[in-house]
Amino acid sequence: MQHLSKVLGLAFCLSAPVFAGSQAAENVRVGWCTKAVTSATSPWAIAVKLGWLEKAGLSLTVIPTGGMADCMRLVATRDYLLALSGLEALPTMRDQGAKLRIIYTAYRNYIFGIKVPVDSPIKAVSDLRGKKIGVNAMSSNGVMVTRAMAASAGLDPQRDINIVVIGEGAQAAAQLKNKQADAYSAFDTAYVLVENAGVALRDLPNTDVSKFPSSGMYALEENISSKRVQLVALGRAFAMGQIFAMANPEAAVHILWEVFPQTKPTGIDEATALSNEVKLLNARAQSWSLDADNMGIKRWGESVGANYQAYYDWLLQQNVIKQKLDAQEAFTNDLIDDINKFDAAEVTAMAKAYKGK
Repeated sequence: MQHLSKVLGLAFCLSAPVFAGSQAAENVRVGWCTKAVTSATSPWAIAVKLGWLEKAGLSLTVIPTGGMADCMRLVATRDYLLALSGLEALPTMRDQGAKLRIIYTAYRNYIFGIKVPVDSPIKAVSDLRGKKIGVNAMSSNGVMVTRAMAASAGLDPQRDINIVVIGEGAQAAAQLKNKQADAYSAFDTAYVLVENAGVALRDLPNTDVSKFPSSGMYALEENISSKRVQLVALGRAFAMGQIFAMANPEAAVHILWEVFPQTKPTGIDEATALSNEVKLLNARAQSWSLDADNMGIKRWGESVGANYQAYYDWLLQQNVIKQKLDAQEAFTNDLIDDINKFDAAEVTAMAKAYKGK
C-alpha cells in the first residue's frame, strides 16, 4: 500500500494541469499510462473541445501515470474509471483478484518493440546479449516486451540482458547518445520523441509481434454494467476523436495545445513544434485505423479474440506470464455496438472543414 500511495500522489500532482471540462458535469478520471502527454492524447482533447463529453453530461480528467502496472492498479482501486494501457500486465492483475477487462481496443497493431541508434552495430535482438536495454520505467510495457523478445530470440532474459531505466524524450535520447544504454524498448510515439531530440533510431526486426494488438481501454467488470453509460460515452468520444485527428492532424495538435496547454513544447518555434507533434500523431495513427490488423473489422474499438489469444500464448511461451489466460476473460465487445452509434463520415467532414474557433 505504501507503493500505491506514492503512485497516487504522483497521479494527483500531474492531473492538475491537464484538467478540462464542465464543472457541473460528472467528472471522470482517465489514466494515460505514460508520463509523456503528446498528440497521441489528442482524441481526448478533441472530445472536450467539441463538447462531445459535455453533451453526455461528463467532464474529463486525464492523468499521466508512469507505467502500465501502476496505471492499471489505479483502475483496480477505483481511482480511475478507465485507463488506456498495454496488455501485458492484465494476466497478473487478474491473478491478483483485479477483475479488469478491455472494453475498447485502441491500438489495433503492435506499437512496441526494441530500437537502436542508426549507427549501432546491433542488427538483431539476438545481438543484445550482454547489452543494456533502456526502458521508460520498470513498471512500463517495455520491460515485459524486452524479456519476451529476448526469450524469443534465444536469450535468457534474466541473465543475458540488462534492463535499465533511461526515461523518455530528451532524457532517453541523451542516455542513448552517451552510451548509457545500447537499445531502447518503448513504443511508437516514444521513439519519435527521441528522434525529435536528435537521435535517429532503427528497428530490430521481430516478425513474431507484428500483428498483435497493443493497447486497450480497461475498466473494472463491475463498472462495465454499473457505469455503462459513462463508458460508452468515453469510448464513442475517443473513437470520434481518433477519426477527427486522422482527418486533420494539424487541427488536432492545435486543439490539444488549447485544451491541455501544458502539452505545448517550449524552447522551439511553433512551426517546428507543430511539425514534431504531427509526426507523433501520424506515428500513433498507424495503429488507430480499422484496417491496421487486416482483419476486416469495421467497428471502432472492437477486440479480436484470436489476436489477443495469440499474444497471450506468445507471452506464456516466452515465460513472461506464468499462467495461460483465456483471451475471452481479457476483453468484452459488449459496449461496441453502442460506442459506434455515430456517423464516421460526418466526423471526417467536420474535421476537414475545421478552421479553429
